[in-house]
This record gives sequence, structure tokens and C-alpha cells, in this order.
Amino acid sequence: MKRRRILSIDGGGIKGVFPASFLAEIEKTLNLKFIGNYFDLIAGTSVGGIIALGLGLGLTACNLADFFVKEGPAIFPRNGFSKSALRLFLGTPKYKPDRLERALQKQFDSKILADSRVRLVIPAFDATCADIHIYKTAHDQRFETDYNLKAVEVAMATAAAPTYFPAYDSDHGITLVDGGIWANNPTAIAVVEAVTVLGWNGDEIDVLSLGCTEETLDFKENGRGPFFWFRRALEAAMRGQSRAALGTARHLTGRDKELDNVVRIDPIVADGRFSLDRTSGIGDLQGLAYSQARQAIPKLKARFFATEAERFNSLRPGRAADGSAAGGWPTVERGTGV
Repeated sequence: MKRRRILSIDGGGIKGVFPASFLAEIEKTLNLKFIGNYFDLIAGTSVGGIIALGLGLGLTACNLADFFVKEGPAIFPRNGFSKSALRLFLGTPKYKPDRLERALQKQFDSKILADSRVRLVIPAFDATCADIHIYKTAHDQRFETDYNLKAVEVAMATAAAPTYFPAYDSDHGITLVDGGIWANNPTAIAVVEAVTVLGWNGDEIDVLSLGCTEETLDFKENGRGPFFWFRRALEAAMRGQSRAALGTARHLTGRDKELDNVVRIDPIVADGRFSLDRTSGIGDLQGLAYSQARQAIPKLKARFFATEAERFNSLRPGRAADGSAAGGWPTVERGTGV
């Protein structure tokens, strides 16, 4: 029986250091050249989308972990517009996007989705049409446009978190915001793609779903004032979406047959220990990733990292955005497709 492997990575701002470092620890411990080679499909939202793009384009998890550690303080500078109430009233984003875009440009250069060696699914939200927007590699004949988009454009769109960064105005005249507003945990989207578009048998799919840590929060009001749900509503919505995504994924991968094909790694941490833009927590996130990987590797090794996934060749290789022939990096065999 041929099994398929999916990697799903949540959004979480600078807390993305955790999943990137978790994968880097596995990569180093098991002596894997490119951890992305071990998955048939990778989905990621926001910072998870950046990690997914990097893995698809041939970066190692170690490369990506170093990227967030080194570039994080510049992307989220301490002198950002931090007066939250005034910022929300004025509709002013806390950070300028140019630092993030420059950092991504250094990593991805002019590479496009067609350069990915892995099938990718990257959620965003189309503010122009008020509808969901999912970037995909050309792994089905119907996908005729996204394959030629710059990886930087896709990354900027999925990571345009409201109030933190301005909406991203793409070269195609649409305005996009962070996919986290509807799919911060993209596990269900990935499994639905696998079962319905790619035609994989859900019973034969193994899913590694990585979060960016989850806080211990009390959702009972207990007379704590009229603004309690104003503070808790977003967290409740995000947590509910994540639970629904995991439940859907488990159902589609055989829970009714008593199969447990979804592995979720998302450690519980104290309320306020980390935040989406507080870079002072980077070191602790790295340490947490090391501890979690150390515990998980014995369970994950045979299931996800025994052999590489089959190479994937794009149905539409296209041309790079700069007009040159689309192709992979020298160290990577280019591929994407079925």
C-alpha cells in the first residue's frame, strides 16, 4: 500500500521559529539533506506559508530557522507603532512591509511556484472580492495561473496580517490579506486537496500538523466585564478554526475506522509567554522546538522520514516572472506536478 505524506504548518508570526526549528532539529538529527523531500504535499498559512514555500523551493529547514532568527528583529522592530488602541482606531499597521519583502527577496530571488519540487497549498484572503484565495502549484490541469507567480508575492500575500502589516496589493490588481483570518491551521485544506483533487485514499495519508504554540486561556466570562469577549473573540475564533480543521482532517483520514493518521505538534504554553511579534522570545522558541523534536523523533522517524517522497513535476513549468526559463536552484531537481 502506497502511503502519502502531508506537512501542514500554522500561521503565528515570529512564533514560526518553533515549527521551523522543530523541522530543523529533525533534519539535523536524522541527517536529512532536504526535509521537504519527504512530503508529497505541503500546506502553510502566513509564516507557515513562508516555510512551505522555502521547503518547496529547496531550502533546508535549517536555512529557514536561521532566516527567522536573523531577520525576525528587523521584520518586527521594537520601535513599531505599538499604541494598540490608537493604531486600531486609525487603521494603521504596526509594521512596514518593506523589511519583510526585502528579506524574502534575498531568500527566494525570482523563483516562482513552478520551481517548487513539492505540491504546495498556501491560503490567503482576497479583500477585493471578499472571498478566500488559495495559491497552488500546478498539480492539476485546472490550475492554470498560480504556477507562474513569484514566490515573494505569494509569501507577502499569505503573511499580510491585519493590524500588523498592510494588505498586499498584487501585480494583478487584487488586494490580499493573511490567510490566517480563515485558515490559520491549513490541515483540513491540505487533506481535502489530497482526497478530492489528487484522488488519494484518505486511509493511506499520514499528516504532520505543526502549530506555533497554544496558550492556556480561560474562555469563561465569570463577570469580568463588557470587554472580555472583545479581547477573547479573535483567539476563540482561531482556536475553533484549528479544532475544526483537525477534526475534518482526522475524519477524512479514517477516524471512523479507528485510524489515527494525523500527528499534531503544538505545545501548550502559559498565557502571554510568546506573541506574534515579540522577538525576545526567539531563544525560548528554539529551546521548546528542540525539546519537542527530541520527544517526537522516535515516533515520527519511521512514519514520515524513512524514505523520500516521489519527485513531483509541474504540469505547467511556465517561465519565471523575469522572463527566463523557470527552473530549480542548482542543488535542486526542479519539479512540481502529478
